[in-house]
Amino acid sequence: MKIINGYSLPNIPWEERPHISDPNKERVSLETPMWRYSKNPIIPRDLTLRSNSIFNSAVVPFKGEFAGVFRCDDTSRHMDINAGRSKDGINWVIDDKPITFIKTNSDIPDSDYKYDPRVIFIEDRYYLIWCNGYHGPCLGLGYTYDFEKFYQMENAMMPFNRNGVLFPRKIGQANGVRNYAMYSRPSDSGHTPFGDIIYSESPDLIYWGKHRHVMAPSGGWQSTKIGAGPCPIETTEGWLLFYHGVLTSCNGFVYSFSAALMDLEKPWKVIARPRPYIINPREIYELAGDVPNVTFPVAALADKDTGRIAIYYGCADTVTGLVFGKIDEIVDWILANR
Repeated sequence: MKIINGYSLPNIPWEERPHISDPNKERVSLETPMWRYSKNPIIPRDLTLRSNSIFNSAVVPFKGEFAGVFRCDDTSRHMDINAGRSKDGINWVIDDKPITFIKTNSDIPDSDYKYDPRVIFIEDRYYLIWCNGYHGPCLGLGYTYDFEKFYQMENAMMPFNRNGVLFPRKIGQANGVRNYAMYSRPSDSGHTPFGDIIYSESPDLIYWGKHRHVMAPSGGWQSTKIGAGPCPIETTEGWLLFYHGVLTSCNGFVYSFSAALMDLEKPWKVIARPRPYIINPREIYELAGDVPNVTFPVAALADKDTGRIAIYYGCADTVTGLVFGKIDEIVDWILANR
C-alpha cells in the first residue's frame, strides 16, 4: 500500500509509538493505529498577542519547511485566520494580525468571520477553504503562492455549509472531463444537530454541481453528525479520508475522529468505514477548554517514502495537538474494523 502523488517529507514531525510498561494498557494502545505526541499541545492558546485560542488549523509543506493558516479567536472572541511558519512543523511563529485578503473581484462581500481553514496545493498554488461568515456560515475560498499575499475568490457554497475540503487533484470522468472536487457538510446557522458529508465538483472553482451523498451519521461516537477533516490523501487502496463524528451526550457534544477509504475515481462511494473511533477526548487538554470534549482533525502531513502521517487537530476548541500513525497500519485497521 502506497501514497500516490504525495511528497517526500524527510522532516515530517514524528515520534515513535511510546512503549507502555503496563501490559494491559499496552494491549489497549496497540489496538488503535495512531498515537499522541508526548509534548501536546504543540500550539498554546496564547501564541499571538491577542489570541484567546488557536485550534482547528491547516498545515502544509512549504519550501523545505512548513506553513499554515490558523484559526485564531481573539480576546474579543472574534473568529479569524492568521498565517504562520515553522521549520519543523512543531514550533510555530504565527502572525499577530489576521490575513488581509486581496479580493479577486471587487463585488466579493466582506466576511463577518472566518474559521476552521483547510489548505491544499493544487497545480500551481495553495488553495484555502474556510467557514466564512456571510449571512451565516458558508464556504469561503482563496489562494496564495507564498503565504504572504492571499487572494479571496467567490464563496464556494452558499449558507449554510461547513467543513469544506478540496481534493489535491482534479477527478476524471469516463468522458475525459476532469473537475475540481470537494467534500462539504451542509448545516444550519447554529450548532448543527445533524450533518452528512456531500461530494461536489466544479470546472472552475466557481460553479459547483454534481452533488453526491457520501456518508451519513452512524451509531455511537458518530451518531449526531459527521464532517470531513484534512484534505483526502490518495493511496493505492483509495482516498484516505479522516473525518470527525459527534455524539450527543447528556453533557453535550463529544467530538472524536476516525478514517474511511473512498473510491479513487468516484469519491462519493465508500470502500470501508470503521465502527470504532481512532482518537477521542481523553487527555486533559482535550477534555477541558472553551468547548470541552473535542478532538477535531483539520490537517495531515504524509511522507510518501515512509508512509508516516502526522495529523494536526483542535483540542477542546482551545489549543492544537499532533497525532501520528503509519498509513499501512491505518488502512489495515480500517479494513479490519468496518
